[in-house]
Amino acid sequence: MKKLWIILVLITLIITGVMIVYNVIHPRLSHRQDGITTSARIYDGDFYLYNGRYLEKTFLKGVNLGATKPGYFPGELGITKEDYLRWFSQIVDMNANTIRVYTTMKPAFYEALFTFNATSKKKLYVLHGLWLNEDLISSIHDPYAEDQYLLKEFIQDGKDLVDIFHGNKTLSQQRPGFASGDYHVDVHAYMIGWILGVEWDPSFVANTNTLHPNLNQYQGEFLYTHQASPFETFLAIAGDQILAYEADKYQTTRPISYTNWLTTDPLVHENEPDPGEDMVSVNVEHILATEKAFAGHFASYHVYPYYPEFMNFSQTYIDAFDPVNTYKAYLNDLNAFHSIPVLVAEFGVPSSRGKAHDARYSGFNQGQHTELEQGQIVASMIEDIYDTGNIGAIIFSWQDEWFKRTWNTMDYDLPWQRPYWSNAETNEQHFGLLSFDPGEYLKIKLDGNTEDWQNIPYLKTDGLRLKVTQDERYIYVMIESNTVIDEDLYLGIDTIPNQGNLAYAQVMLHFSRGADFLITIGDQSSIQVDPYYDAFSHLYGDLLNLIDKPLGMYTINSGFFTPMYHALSNQLTIPGTNEVIPFSKYEAGQLIHGISDPNHRDFHSLSDYYRHGHVIELRIPYLLLNIMDPSTKTRMSNFKGSSEFMGEPFENLYFGVGRTGDTLSFYPFTWDHWGMPTYHERLKQSYDVIKEQFKKY
Repeated sequence: MKKLWIILVLITLIITGVMIVYNVIHPRLSHRQDGITTSARIYDGDFYLYNGRYLEKTFLKGVNLGATKPGYFPGELGITKEDYLRWFSQIVDMNANTIRVYTTMKPAFYEALFTFNATSKKKLYVLHGLWLNEDLISSIHDPYAEDQYLLKEFIQDGKDLVDIFHGNKTLSQQRPGFASGDYHVDVHAYMIGWILGVEWDPSFVANTNTLHPNLNQYQGEFLYTHQASPFETFLAIAGDQILAYEADKYQTTRPISYTNWLTTDPLVHENEPDPGEDMVSVNVEHILATEKAFAGHFASYHVYPYYPEFMNFSQTYIDAFDPVNTYKAYLNDLNAFHSIPVLVAEFGVPSSRGKAHDARYSGFNQGQHTELEQGQIVASMIEDIYDTGNIGAIIFSWQDEWFKRTWNTMDYDLPWQRPYWSNAETNEQHFGLLSFDPGEYLKIKLDGNTEDWQNIPYLKTDGLRLKVTQDERYIYVMIESNTVIDEDLYLGIDTIPNQGNLAYAQVMLHFSRGADFLITIGDQSSIQVDPYYDAFSHLYGDLLNLIDKPLGMYTINSGFFTPMYHALSNQLTIPGTNEVIPFSKYEAGQLIHGISDPNHRDFHSLSDYYRHGHVIELRIPYLLLNIMDPSTKTRMSNFKGSSEFMGEPFENLYFGVGRTGDTLSFYPFTWDHWGMPTYHERLKQSYDVIKEQFKKY
């Protein structure tokens, strides 16, 4: 008996010792204080997540989830509960633990989250945003103006969200584009943090600070300010009242943060050529938490590798690592500045054909990455984020977003029609790990196999045979020959009457109709445009006087074709070095050879054409034919003498194909208008790369 007692004492001592050591290494923080509970909290620079038994140190790894799918603008919130359940499963299978949303979602989102977490072994948690109407920001430009209209709306939307978290709210449809409905499921345990606000317009911040110089102090129950700017005080007031509301009504709380980005970060940007990118700061170090806010607070930033320009030209960042890694150097500086932990709440690169900016050293550009490259780049950024001590990495984004615009293509399309087709030239539409591919299934694959063309009629049946079809993203062309195609071929396209070239002397071509575009398929394949119909030259040459104007720009039937470009950056002068970086562009009309079948081992997601034996297959983005909206068959009208690009309807496009020295006969092709687009979902190659990267943490 005595021996048994000694053994029990020894076991107790061993267990106690193990628990003491464990709690030194892994402190068992309370998720309750003064009767208030939390599902997460900040402690000693780390993020802790309540797992049902104790708060566990957690690296947040996840995705930003948009509020739309093809055919819908964000405010229309067209995603169903079934969509969410499918996506949540895929996100968790990717080894993610967190999603971030930007604003109040419709009830289906919260219902799906409740259902998913009730049945899934792996739970999915939410960092929830609170949107401030950017149209109102532009019009009012001061959160304290009009009897604090913006501030009051911000707080009320936050309080409504608190009630939504607890399944205790009905929102009537009073504001266009804002979620509404009955919210009856309690998901507050899965809401692990607030990220309030948007990427702040620096002029909005500066204007607020200028108009209200004395509004720099606030003392609330949960948050207070120290040496704050008037704008930071506005943030503190909103955050404090939202936290107080939830604590008083539901006895719960959670960590809080505010959206920020490099444009309004608190750092000094060495060698930044644009004063607007360093004119004002939003510094959340000036917003402090009281003891009641025991869940803590953290800083949140959107950090991309290619913008603003100081990421390309800051000598300090360039010299920080060998090889150069300005992204990691910036993250080091950001974390060194902050006493509170930092979350990288947005980062990524798009798997898009179009491009809008270059990263000077890394090549992590804003576009023109294959899906595989997208995954590899994002994985590299996750590693940098983790290594520099951030508490999480939330990728932008889960799904592609057809409604998006990009500064260097937005003048060429119709804003109100963007969700109804997929613009391959607009990089902002292709940041997702989940692609919405056009059509109910993959209609045409560039792979040399003509089986998927069998039911499509010929436009031209003699000599070089020609077929044309289309979907919500591309026009597809197949050229067939009885012999192996081993020389250059030319595809002429007439899109608008009463202009275009009737001949092209450089390769001795003649056209039966005025050709507005000429595609060359050979060793150097590209699409070129008649200079008279070149939107890029009109915008940046005629209207902005930033580029040299091509020959033939003002002449109908000039006999010239010119390469197609998109802009990348205006001319820059780098402070400190006075280095002048000229206006930059890239040739958008260059064509890439490859196989477009996602199931093929040699899949190349950016492939434009495939030549094999006696067959050439080609897919052409609509925007490269000056089509502003294919769903309504609207083309760019003649813009000579105009300060903007206007649309006009058309019925047919005309195609002709031939060899050097031929006269190309043109044949009409058309399609039916469509309303809601058809599409099918596909996980990109980047998904599997991220899945393996997330597995490491």
